[in-house]
Amino acid sequence: MDREITEIIHQTGQIGEGKRYLIITLGCQMNEHDSEVMAALLESIGYSPALAPEDSDLILINTCAVRKKPEDKVASLLGKFNALKQENRDLIIAVAGCMSQQSSAAEYLKERFHHVDLIFGTHALPRLPLLIEEAISTKKMIIDIEEDYTDREGLPVKRLGSLQAWLPVIYGCNNFCSYCIVPHVRGRERSRLPEEIIKEAETMAVEGYKEITLLGQNVNSYGNDLPGKPSFAELLRKLDKVEGLERIRFMTSHPKDLSLDLINAVKEGRKICEHFHLPVQSGSNRILEKMNRRYTREHYLDLVHRIREAIPGVAITSDLIVGFPGETEQDLIDTADLLEKARFDNAFSFIYSPRKNTTASELTDELSRNEKEERLQYLNKIQHRISREINNLLKDQVLEVLVEGYSKTKPEMQTGRTRTNKLVHFKCSEALSGKLIWIKITEARTWNLGGIIN
Repeated sequence: MDREITEIIHQTGQIGEGKRYLIITLGCQMNEHDSEVMAALLESIGYSPALAPEDSDLILINTCAVRKKPEDKVASLLGKFNALKQENRDLIIAVAGCMSQQSSAAEYLKERFHHVDLIFGTHALPRLPLLIEEAISTKKMIIDIEEDYTDREGLPVKRLGSLQAWLPVIYGCNNFCSYCIVPHVRGRERSRLPEEIIKEAETMAVEGYKEITLLGQNVNSYGNDLPGKPSFAELLRKLDKVEGLERIRFMTSHPKDLSLDLINAVKEGRKICEHFHLPVQSGSNRILEKMNRRYTREHYLDLVHRIREAIPGVAITSDLIVGFPGETEQDLIDTADLLEKARFDNAFSFIYSPRKNTTASELTDELSRNEKEERLQYLNKIQHRISREINNLLKDQVLEVLVEGYSKTKPEMQTGRTRTNKLVHFKCSEALSGKLIWIKITEARTWNLGGIIN
């Protein structure tokens, strides 16, 4: 553990000894990893995990700010926890993450939820033990949303999974898409050193992790801020040599930065999974320009063609924003046409949500909520058909599956994922969690596959 972090923990002592914590995580995979770091920091000062809010001495909500819905969820949760605070005045309630990092949101939380003890942003994460100590000792609301970009190397991590693990390679974002709050709450791009990433991957392999997912708001920008500018493709090739790992995934790729070298690295890699998550957001050049995405639909479709040509059987998934300000019927038609041409394995579609301090929030939004809902359903219907058609092509194929364990919804079934991230359900009397096995696909559904051990 880094000396500075060790000193912070030493300063606070075991202030959580005999106490229990609960972390509620909203948002993306980077948030999930941040919560793993918070859990490790809390346990380093004596806290142990709780199973429910009612059993907790500390409740921490790790927030998301990408859309309004998760922010509304925070307000709902805090309203419920107020009753717990009234019953137990020593209960510490903390709000962390991207929502908290915005000064306007922090002020809103401060004014509306007086029972909250601690509000801190993404950059204050390494200081969590000190912030907890201050909240306990002063009995006052503590707010830390400074933008000081504290180095995260050396922070402990309590990984929640036993087979798969998150591995951040770059923090922050420089793209400033007109609708996106991420650069404002996560800061500018900061790549981790290759040797630090490889060292952590090697440790994961020794600890028994079979699969790692490399994280970044834009992994394709990796290395641009480092001496010698090592590329993401170069990093993947080095990680492909780490003994003990079985699979390497990554997300998210920005289309404007996706290189042919990266495509070749995936093609050549033995452990690098054949899956690209490549958010397109819109199929209209006019809307893409307003979004400041810095590519055209033609460029995007050419990338899809190059990926499929180089890597037969590859899976490509994407994100879409529906109802962006000024979106016309023709823009919607262009997006539907792109779906038909790109033929994504899956696409995650969301209704546009205005974010304060972004350029798009100043644009006139003429569509009603009902119109946006109708457009979302229209695009989803197209994508669901395509997903089913692609999965139907996998029937009778024999695919490698990493078994994750028993299904949560169907206990008699075990579940796992293919290299292309398809969820597969199958029956077997022997527990196979952590094993790589071969499954013959017998059923194809929109969201998953069914099969038998080959």
